[in-house]
Amino acid sequence: MIGIDKINFFTPNTYIDLVKLAKHRGIDPDKFTVGIGQSKMAVPTITQDTVSMGANAAFPILDKEDLEKIELVVVGTESGIDESKSSAAFIHQLLEIQPFAKSFEIKQACYGATAGLMMARDYIKTHPGKKALVIGSDISRYGLNTSGEVTQGAGAIAMVISEKPKILAIEDTSVSMTENIFDFWRPNYSDTAIVDGKFSNEAYVKFFNQLWEEFSKQTNYSLSDFKAFCFHLPYTKMGKKALLPLLENESEETKEILLKHYELSTEYTRNIGNIYTGSLYLSLMSLLDSSEHSLKANDLIGLFSYGSGAVAEIFSGRLVEGFENHLVNSTRQELINERQSLSIEAYETIFNKELPKTDGIHPLDESEFDNALFYLSSISNHERHYKKRQ
Repeated sequence: MIGIDKINFFTPNTYIDLVKLAKHRGIDPDKFTVGIGQSKMAVPTITQDTVSMGANAAFPILDKEDLEKIELVVVGTESGIDESKSSAAFIHQLLEIQPFAKSFEIKQACYGATAGLMMARDYIKTHPGKKALVIGSDISRYGLNTSGEVTQGAGAIAMVISEKPKILAIEDTSVSMTENIFDFWRPNYSDTAIVDGKFSNEAYVKFFNQLWEEFSKQTNYSLSDFKAFCFHLPYTKMGKKALLPLLENESEETKEILLKHYELSTEYTRNIGNIYTGSLYLSLMSLLDSSEHSLKANDLIGLFSYGSGAVAEIFSGRLVEGFENHLVNSTRQELINERQSLSIEAYETIFNKELPKTDGIHPLDESEFDNALFYLSSISNHERHYKKRQ
């Protein structure tokens, strides 16, 4: 039995209220809050990036035993900080994980963390007693006053994978699918993504339908076997577009439980935005952290991971006895509740800031907004340096 032993997320301390943003842009707020289902959007300062957010997500859940037994550190991201050096190498150092661990980065749009999870599962099968750390860390950027502005966000998730998981045991059968398409991409020379929104939505739904058909064939599962289905959520309404057609022929009981749990799984995304590689696992935490779910040990949960370009996967897991005792939901809720709401001016100023690209020593100070434990403190002759607040 291998699966998720511990799980956590991090999001920056600053956000923009989307009703405020809609009014400033001259848009009906309902288009944001109802149409796509978003309320708030995380806005990272230049001192929060893939490395610092990933370290901030992982640090609270790691104990001495984890640091000694982790032999694999995988970071899924499409917001890499270097064309060569992996963000995982930085994170390995910041977290003080034992030195004989392999650390690297995976890229395939929003699918990267799932690729890391599956790799970690396979690694632990052949290395009994060891653990893996899987991180998904990203900043979603489409630009100010663009059609994609409202679906931006920032954050990271971290999962400890072990052979005796305390939260979710991952089942062996999973089904993946790849198709080379241009629904969403970001060239090396661009700091914002290019997206064909309508095509991307259609591709997402198509992938889910085809994968579900094959997955149900291989496992003999029907939707009625599941107590919840968690989705990659670029915005909260996306997964529902894929799920609803499959529910048309299901019983009222199945519809009710899956739709109830779907709504609970969207709460964190609604208040953080799109965090790319971590999105699916953010929805899982949102579901498990809710006081309104009716989940219990051995309940089956489906998971749909989608990365534009495109690779997707459906897999499943069963909740472990006592899973509710191993969540840090109160801490996560505090993180969301204690964030600082930005003015439009502050939001646009933070968004437009750029890191220095010249030789020399460039200290960075965003302490007015950024109070996270780990942060990017300076760039010295093109080297990134991070600090841990005392």
